[in-house]
Amino acid sequence: MPAANKFLQLINNRFKFALYAFLKVPSAFFAGVRVRFADEDKCVVTVPYKWFSQNPFKSTYFACLSMAAEMSTGTLCLAHIYKRTPAISMLVVNISGTFIKKAVGRTTFTCSDGPAIKQIIEAAIASGEGKTITTKSTGVNNAGEVVAEFLVTWSFKAKRVA
Repeated sequence: MPAANKFLQLINNRFKFALYAFLKVPSAFFAGVRVRFADEDKCVVTVPYKWFSQNPFKSTYFACLSMAAEMSTGTLCLAHIYKRTPAISMLVVNISGTFIKKAVGRTTFTCSDGPAIKQIIEAAIASGEGKTITTKSTGVNNAGEVVAEFLVTWSFKAKRVA
């Protein structure tokens, strides 16, 4: 899948990703959300605990954790729809989070649902109907302890060719 590889090369380039984040998702950029690794199967995203991402309880604000979790799943989705014919629309239709431990340092979110995402996109193209998938992103602290888990439901639909 050459288009996915081109997209992943852009995402894995720190400068190009920073520029993309600054222009397209500035709140994530300023909060320090960064893609650390992405391939067709897995995406790893971090969010630091710093002034811009903190809450009054001296931990990472839940919205910043949510951004990082969503980005780990969304990057895989974008990789699999990048420059597809027909074009595919994607949208978050649900997100839920479970907060297990206070996030007081860098939190690393990992989503390994790339193969399932690719499969559901292919099903959406084949059927011409919208399809959904619920992806999982798990956030761990520097000690490897689970801090939060998010379930992000994505909807995909092939756009009609005029």
